[in-house]
Amino acid sequence: MSNKRVYYICLVLVMCYVFNLNAQTNEQKALKNKREKLQEEIKEINRLLFAEKKEKGTVLDQMEALDKKINVRQQLIRVTNQESNLLSRQVNANIRNISKLRNDLKALKEDYATMIQKSYENKSQQSRLLFLLSSDNFFQAFKRLQYIKQYTKYRKEQGEHINTKANELQALNKEIEAQQKIKNQLVLENSSAKKVMIKEKQVQTELLNTIRKNESKYSSVIQKKKKEARKIDKEIERLIRKAIASSNKKSKKGTNTSKFILTPEAELIANNFSSNKGKLIWPVEKGIKSKGFGVYKDALYPGIKHQNNGVIIATSEGGTARAIFEGEVIAIISVPGGSKGVQVKHGNYISTYYNLSEVFVKKGDIVVVKEQLGKIYTSRFSGKTELKFYLYQDTTRLNPEEWIYQL
Repeated sequence: MSNKRVYYICLVLVMCYVFNLNAQTNEQKALKNKREKLQEEIKEINRLLFAEKKEKGTVLDQMEALDKKINVRQQLIRVTNQESNLLSRQVNANIRNISKLRNDLKALKEDYATMIQKSYENKSQQSRLLFLLSSDNFFQAFKRLQYIKQYTKYRKEQGEHINTKANELQALNKEIEAQQKIKNQLVLENSSAKKVMIKEKQVQTELLNTIRKNESKYSSVIQKKKKEARKIDKEIERLIRKAIASSNKKSKKGTNTSKFILTPEAELIANNFSSNKGKLIWPVEKGIKSKGFGVYKDALYPGIKHQNNGVIIATSEGGTARAIFEGEVIAIISVPGGSKGVQVKHGNYISTYYNLSEVFVKKGDIVVVKEQLGKIYTSRFSGKTELKFYLYQDTTRLNPEEWIYQL
């Protein structure tokens, strides 16, 4: 095998090793970020969905909040396991590298010792001078001088190579020590999380037994919540159709109640809104998603299905709803026996912010991104401050989780 071919093989192997190392590092960073995010989410669930001093609200509220927390904790345990397993693979790879480095270092030292011994036998200045003077001609003397210089340089390089390998070995030993420490910490965190989750499941079982003793009452609460949700959904969609009809009537281009007839300016806003899909800001400054979009199973009776046409976001008491994009306020919602809400039109997209105790804007106002629209209502009974957020394109219901950044 030629030296050139050996060189290319070695280069490919080094590149593969570096690529694999970078991939592992990126994966480790991603898992760490995900773990920290889940830990923060659990803290926010405790802060926003559970009362600080005593449990408040219905048993059903407590059950739903506890169910969400257990689900997040299960994700945390899974991610922590993945991170721990990745560290184990890295530790094993480093142990193999250490074994190879030790062998390389041993071979280098043996080779260096042999070279030093030979050098010692011919080390005298006189020997070197005789070696030069015994040359047949000037050219041979010059070549011998070059050889002496190269040999001296080679000895120095070999010594430096040994130091480099020794430093690499020391660095790997330290890295393994650090990795083992992190892994042990992750194992402890997982053990602690599992113990907490067992306690949470025990509380969940106790709540479940309490609810099943009062099944008829629970069923009544479910039906009441479904009725309230349908009432809000119908009012939101009625106001959207009304706004479409009014807008199209003004444009004198039709009376269609299912789609906005857009002016060039409105079309530009709609295009800008659409191009920001997945990057739109949250409708609150800080909070957590307490209930997602779509159909989901009941926490207690999987046979019972619930429909959520938007998302519910829990935030701090006193929190405000803010516009996710520039637009025009097209309606102020006021459901009898319910809270208030604001609808903002962004071209032919409509964002709705419901469950407000105060409204800071009026119909016809032009708002900018992050502008405060109203104060979110805090339930005296449950202690929760939750915004109900909906998103439509004309009369088509959209999933806000696909539009709001990391919702």
